[in-house]
Amino acid sequence: MKLNEAIEYINSKTWSQWRLGLGRTFELLRKVGDPQKELRFVHVAGTNGKGSTCAMLESILRASGYKTGMYPSPFIEEFTERIQVNGVPITDDALCELTEIVKEAADSMDDHPSQFEIITTIGMLYFARMKCDLVVLEVGLGGTYDSTNVIESPDVCVITNIGFDHTEYLGRTLAEITSSKAGIIKPGADVVAYPNVPEVMNVIKSVCDEKGCRLTVADFEDISILGADLTAQHLRWRGKMDLDLPLVGEYQARNVAVVLTAIDALIERGWNITEDSIRSGLAAVKWPARFEVMGTDPVFILDGGHNLQCAEAVAESLRKFFPDGGLTLLIGMLADKDYMSVLHTLLPFAAKCCCVTPDSDRALPAAELARIVSTDVSLGTVLSDTLPAAAFDSVEEAVRECISGTAPVLAFGSLYMAGEVRKAYRKLTGRN
Repeated sequence: MKLNEAIEYINSKTWSQWRLGLGRTFELLRKVGDPQKELRFVHVAGTNGKGSTCAMLESILRASGYKTGMYPSPFIEEFTERIQVNGVPITDDALCELTEIVKEAADSMDDHPSQFEIITTIGMLYFARMKCDLVVLEVGLGGTYDSTNVIESPDVCVITNIGFDHTEYLGRTLAEITSSKAGIIKPGADVVAYPNVPEVMNVIKSVCDEKGCRLTVADFEDISILGADLTAQHLRWRGKMDLDLPLVGEYQARNVAVVLTAIDALIERGWNITEDSIRSGLAAVKWPARFEVMGTDPVFILDGGHNLQCAEAVAESLRKFFPDGGLTLLIGMLADKDYMSVLHTLLPFAAKCCCVTPDSDRALPAAELARIVSTDVSLGTVLSDTLPAAAFDSVEEAVRECISGTAPVLAFGSLYMAGEVRKAYRKLTGRN
């Protein structure tokens, strides 16, 4: 099996609708030897901040000398990013070999596993083969019925910021959504949570009580921002540990508080993690497409956020770095997202918009997005009643237009276009 054949097979097993249940994943894993039972985990669920939280945890653990696995979702540029060991994506050869093993097992099942269930199984096989000490496992969707939830009790369950997303699957209220996310909590695990409104916290506390798990809520008073620019933030943890974080955005400081609270829990469980490894791990962390400053001439920022909470987090940083607005926005949105709320949040910073169609069957067409932006004056900037907006046939054309001027650029709206933006920007500027 060649790489393109492996990826084609995996991607062919999609469903038009999400189906509940872990039975297929359990069966598939049993057929390949239950590799997940050889591993230890930090399991991470939530609406926003999961990826950044996973990246920071993995980097600290790797700096501590442990062999780490990481299972982020989705990938930005290359499919192999989905399964990583010590920060390195799975090799093409390993992906092909393990896909053949999983394909034989999956094709023998009466109820064929989905794309995500197949990828999860391949990941578990790879992590076990590589003898990872600890796997940082990101939930794909929800928690209770996500295929990652087939693991036995993890060392730590992390619940990041929870808001409204995937409501068609997870529920229409914050309590319902939280109940799904909290489904990863199992007896014997420590639980660390991002502080939230009572409707969210009451559910998490109730599940922890039911499962007999210790809950620690991160305290944002423990983290302070000493300074920040477009390349890094300088933080202080609990008034004594100074840290450099190359992830920009004030919301990342709050994610650090969650990460370091989870690190405390791991230390109490016997993992050897020092202050030096925390400092070096955070200083080395990389997580693309989250307020990622790709260049400075002009400033070009990429953020793959796609919902209102993400937009509000980006707006928080824009108010700090670009209080006068005047940005060129490169926007691509999915039609099934609350894109009007996102636009209301970010367009006040815009001088013009370049609209694109993300590579998804759920995409909002660029022409429709441009029409909405340019005709609804309630979405206009504080500088004028109308906002120039144009639709582009490709991401590359839109990036070329954005970097032809001097105005700072924000590319935002969907992880489905983030990889294309990164590739186009590097091609047009020659920068890595």
